[in-house]
Amino acid sequence: MGLTIAQKIIKAHLVDGEMIAGQDIGIKIDQTLTQDATGTMAYLEFEAMGVDRVKTERSVAYIDHNTLQTGFENADDHRFIQSIAKKHGIYYSRPGNGICHQVHLERFGKPGKTLIGSDSHTPTGGGIGMLAIGAGGMDVAVAMGGGAYYIPMPRMIRVNLTGKLSPFVSAKDVILEVLRILTVKGGVGYIVEYAGEGVKTLSVPERATITNMGAELGATTSIFPSDEITRAFLKAQDREEDFTELSSDADAVYDKEIDIDLSALEPMAAMPHMPDNVKKISDIGKMKVDQVLIGSCTNSSLYDMLKVAEIFDGKTVDPSVSVGIAPGSKQVFNMLAECGALSKLIAAGARILECACGPCIGMGQSPNSKGISLRTFNRNFEGRSGTADAGVYLVSPETAAAAALTGYLTDPRTLDADISKITLPDKFLINDNMVDAPASVEEAKDVEILRGPNIKPFPKTEPLADTISAKAVLKVGDNITTDHIMPAGAKILPYRSNIPYLSNFCFTRCDEQFPENCRKEGKGIIIGGENYGQGSSREHAALVPLHLGIKAVITKSFARIHVANLINAGIVPMVFKNAEDYDKITQFDELELPNIRQSIENGETVILKNITTNETYEVVPQLSGRSKDIILAGGLLSYTGLSSK
Repeated sequence: MGLTIAQKIIKAHLVDGEMIAGQDIGIKIDQTLTQDATGTMAYLEFEAMGVDRVKTERSVAYIDHNTLQTGFENADDHRFIQSIAKKHGIYYSRPGNGICHQVHLERFGKPGKTLIGSDSHTPTGGGIGMLAIGAGGMDVAVAMGGGAYYIPMPRMIRVNLTGKLSPFVSAKDVILEVLRILTVKGGVGYIVEYAGEGVKTLSVPERATITNMGAELGATTSIFPSDEITRAFLKAQDREEDFTELSSDADAVYDKEIDIDLSALEPMAAMPHMPDNVKKISDIGKMKVDQVLIGSCTNSSLYDMLKVAEIFDGKTVDPSVSVGIAPGSKQVFNMLAECGALSKLIAAGARILECACGPCIGMGQSPNSKGISLRTFNRNFEGRSGTADAGVYLVSPETAAAAALTGYLTDPRTLDADISKITLPDKFLINDNMVDAPASVEEAKDVEILRGPNIKPFPKTEPLADTISAKAVLKVGDNITTDHIMPAGAKILPYRSNIPYLSNFCFTRCDEQFPENCRKEGKGIIIGGENYGQGSSREHAALVPLHLGIKAVITKSFARIHVANLINAGIVPMVFKNAEDYDKITQFDELELPNIRQSIENGETVILKNITTNETYEVVPQLSGRSKDIILAGGLLSYTGLSSK
């Protein structure tokens, strides 16, 4: 039986386990990336391991999230990351150099290599044929130290692409169609692989847009073949030597298959407040728009920006619309300036933002109250924009540009611009002067790690107790995101390095009293619905509940990265054996998990007692061999014996 592209890469990197779907495997990691919202904790964890030098082929620390410096906190984090990168063999991408996924695709990604990053949109690298996976910071720290990365062996979904995109229909519409079909939880436990004749019609930036938003499917990752189009992109980046051809075997077997005719697609939008709430622009109809934002790791490539510039050429944005554009990297920004496209954007009345994540994670550009915001981003969770009652729609750059000009949601196919002439250059502008190389091994001995007062240690963990007795301090519904658990935004992100302070905001979008209730009780259990923990890879959504005394989270189902982060933090993740038992528990019920340690050690179903109602339920720990041992030890650092270093 033949292998898929992903299976070939996994096989070449397998260091532990067997490639049997659902069973734990450990894979060697070639590259890692971090960003500053998650990086400080990851590097504090790396320090705790006592490893002098990273063991990967390439590790890069990006500064792209916390670039809005309204106080000393973000600048202190940047300085800390810069110094630790210099000392431990990590490349450092300075603020302004660009968004981690865009820059990594341009300058560092290699087909056939493995990459994990402390950002859920790391699968962007799949557009260049990498096995690129989002992970919690602790998993990234372990990989930097030379440890394997463990995941359940994924199943495979094949998306067969035929035809060719029509003018003003884009790669964003492709992934929105996939989300419409599979939903935000339809990819959990799978790798999505794109194939078919339609693949050859898509450039690397277009492929990267599609794999980027595979994160919204809940998929482990998404991947395209590495072919002549990949080679041309790498050659234009002066990296042709990094090319490796990759394709699936003709007799490869997939667990699911989906067919999409690119030529039949129309412009689409994900409506509030979920990325899978997808409708055609033509079906949504005319709608007043207050804000348009173009950029993010999904749609900030040179190709996207050039199309927008062409649409804007000689026109003026509607005076009722606030328009912001953020190029994805310094390379993109420079090239827009050199070819004159930047002048077209400025002349039309767009506000040019920094090469950073910015508004995507609520760092500025929040819409007006009850405002309608069209964004080329990847998430539109309620409140993520920084405005609680805003309606955020996810659209393509073409659709966003059309709305910017008309003031209304507009089918871009009605525009008179000719964007068919837009192509990628034969050679990109190469200037890596904002990527700092690490110090040599000898020089590193004299490098001082610079720590500001906002940087606090990560919470301490303890071995799993014999019995857990605690109240249900919170009960939430389906599709709870990491933005619900640990919000982002300009007011909160600066405290990513300060878990005690950050805890004041934990779950406050669901229950304003949650932090206070946890402190009052001293410990607690969280009850959740389906797909709990979807969204960002931020391990703060596990570390902050740990700090507040959460001992277990019991749900109907979990998102992949979050369940791993809970295990790494020593919080027991469990699911109801009978989903209807969820309805029988009320907030503040007294709960008990008797003999939980023994049950987990023996691989048994755990009994959950509701002392308040005198009922019992069966719950199933989301653990296997290695993760079971991690929970028993009290978390990943305790398991590795490094938490006291």
